[in-house]
Amino acid sequence: MALRYLVPALAVAVGQAAAQCSGTTTIQNAGDASALSTCSTYSGDIAIATDTTDDIAIDGVRRITGSLTAKNVPEMVSLSGDSLSQIDDSFVLDNVEILSTLNFPSLSAVETVDWIGLPNLQELSFTTGLSKVSSLSIQNTQLSTFDGINLEEVDVMNVANNYYLNDITMPLSYVGEALSLEANGRDVNANFPNLQWAFNMTFRNCSSVSIPSLSSLNGSMGFYSNYFDSLSAPNLTVSGGGIAFVSNERLTNISMPSLRQVGGGLQIANNTQLDVIDGFPRLARIGGAIDFNGDFEDVQLPQLDDVRGAFNLQSEQNIDNACSDFRPLATGRGSVIKGPFTCEGRLRNPGGVGSSGGTRSGSGGSSASSGAANAVYISGATGVMGVVAAIFGML
Repeated sequence: MALRYLVPALAVAVGQAAAQCSGTTTIQNAGDASALSTCSTYSGDIAIATDTTDDIAIDGVRRITGSLTAKNVPEMVSLSGDSLSQIDDSFVLDNVEILSTLNFPSLSAVETVDWIGLPNLQELSFTTGLSKVSSLSIQNTQLSTFDGINLEEVDVMNVANNYYLNDITMPLSYVGEALSLEANGRDVNANFPNLQWAFNMTFRNCSSVSIPSLSSLNGSMGFYSNYFDSLSAPNLTVSGGGIAFVSNERLTNISMPSLRQVGGGLQIANNTQLDVIDGFPRLARIGGAIDFNGDFEDVQLPQLDDVRGAFNLQSEQNIDNACSDFRPLATGRGSVIKGPFTCEGRLRNPGGVGSSGGTRSGSGGSSASSGAANAVYISGATGVMGVVAAIFGML
């Protein structure tokens, strides 16, 4: 062939090859995946067809600038990529029922990981390990560990309904928006030894939670229906939102010795084994309500200086001593406790803020105090409202 004909022919071939490495591609079978092996970078999205029955190996591709998606693919057993290190957008696996092999030894960076409905996926073959992910959601898998996921920072992390997952250990240091763990293995240990800063965090159904380095919480943190007996956050000093411990049936100890300020409310409710609440020795300011109810015998908040919301202590036990300590803090215009004050013991059904607590469980020695004056006191009120507040303050 003459050179003048060869050059245009090569140009056409190069153009065709380039076209095959961009756009939106749907992989129907193993051959379609192999055809991408010359694409070091695939500029676009790759989807796995719903009727695919082959094992899919996207070998040779190092980067996908869009998404890699498999939705409602009931017959695919294996998905892999020997060179893929980066997915700029999403890695979505949704209802891939018999997928048992996920092998991406070089993958380290994905913008969004969204996996749900993978009932046969028991392990990850991620040799390098995912270390850069903005949003991670893993639900309804058979994973037993998170080996291969080594995040240091994440904006959103949601791990739920992975009933065989008993270990979540990561070098995570930063949670930008929200971390939620719920309904995973009954013996799941959540271990974040390097976590220093977080926004919102929710822990449900965990056997242990370790956050020894957490020093700043900009949002809220809640512990609900967990199985651990102790929770310690030795370096936490400030919470921008609320903190809650609710229905942790084995909890006997809470320790937050450095905590000085909670921007929202502090709720400790229905933790049946928690006899004494004394784990907040430096806590001075609460932006919302203090709301404690359960079977506790004593409450100690020795540095309490400012409670902007309601104060509610309700217990099945006699808490006369605690009520005697806190009642003076709810008295007068300059009182520490600004909202309605309730402190009652020996109740059959102790409840939260605004509840009556039910009938007392016994006579004599019970503690009951309802701060009616404080309930109607209006901080900074003037004129007629100031007079009304003052009158009720003298009752």
